[in-house]
Amino acid sequence: MRPFELTAPATVQDALASPGTFLAGGTTLVDLMKLNVMTPRHVMDINALPLRGIDTSDGLRIGALERMSDVARHPGVYPAISRALLLSASQQLRNMASIGGNLLQRTRCGYFRDVNTPCNKREPGSGCSALTGSNRTHALLGTSDACVATHASDLAVALVALDAEVRLADSSGSRTVRLADFYRLPGDTPEVENDLRPGELITEIVVPRLDWAARSTYVKVRDRQSYEFALCSAAVALDIRDSRVVDARVAVGGVATMPWRLAAVEAALRGAPATEAAFEDAASVATEGARPLSGNDFKMSLLKRTVVRALIEGSR
Repeated sequence: MRPFELTAPATVQDALASPGTFLAGGTTLVDLMKLNVMTPRHVMDINALPLRGIDTSDGLRIGALERMSDVARHPGVYPAISRALLLSASQQLRNMASIGGNLLQRTRCGYFRDVNTPCNKREPGSGCSALTGSNRTHALLGTSDACVATHASDLAVALVALDAEVRLADSSGSRTVRLADFYRLPGDTPEVENDLRPGELITEIVVPRLDWAARSTYVKVRDRQSYEFALCSAAVALDIRDSRVVDARVAVGGVATMPWRLAAVEAALRGAPATEAAFEDAASVATEGARPLSGNDFKMSLLKRTVVRALIEGSR
């Protein structure tokens, strides 16, 4: 780890007034600083800022500094969000990690975290080692010739499925962005992962009211039961009336370069009977546009099965 200056601003205005890297729970930033993947000169501990609170009176509003474990346990939080949080990391990390930090965590691609190997996300123009290297855990959807790294957040998948927004602030004001639009496809610039502008800070996450999101869930498939990132995951919310699907929200993780909304699956579900056969038919289009690699083509069938499993759970 390289030397850095640490400050602790007392107000949001103070934090936004000077350049630096924000530190909340530190569960991602500190790891990457130890590996010299990230080498900020100025780190600002923002834990004293008034960016907390959980409000479920009309939809869901979550302060960016709320801890993952507190949000997961809060009554009124949609089940898909709570499950996504409880299936993330470990209890110790969930007690430390902030909601805003979780949405900004960097990929767990081994090549990104190894400064001795080429990685366009870490060092633009150096190449993507995963294209011809070990790529079992890498993405099928949203990839490019420059990057095939998966997005790491479980929470973001559930939030994208539920049309969440993020509130962003800088020294000149604030703005609101749909989380689905916040993340960027890698294209030729995989180092640009999201729409966060220099000097901006996530202050709040807002999930619109969706009464039928009470019938929602999150399914995560991984190599081991705990403290492991997803090989594939799915967040679903279903509006079922008279045994038919009136509306649906489906997003997946572990298989894409960003939280991936499956609009074609949602369209196939609308009007269909709430049966396993209909869920299988809808999931058959989940892999449209996928580009499997030498080591991860098993995710093609895994993605479909994971979506079906989540739809069955969400329909109960």
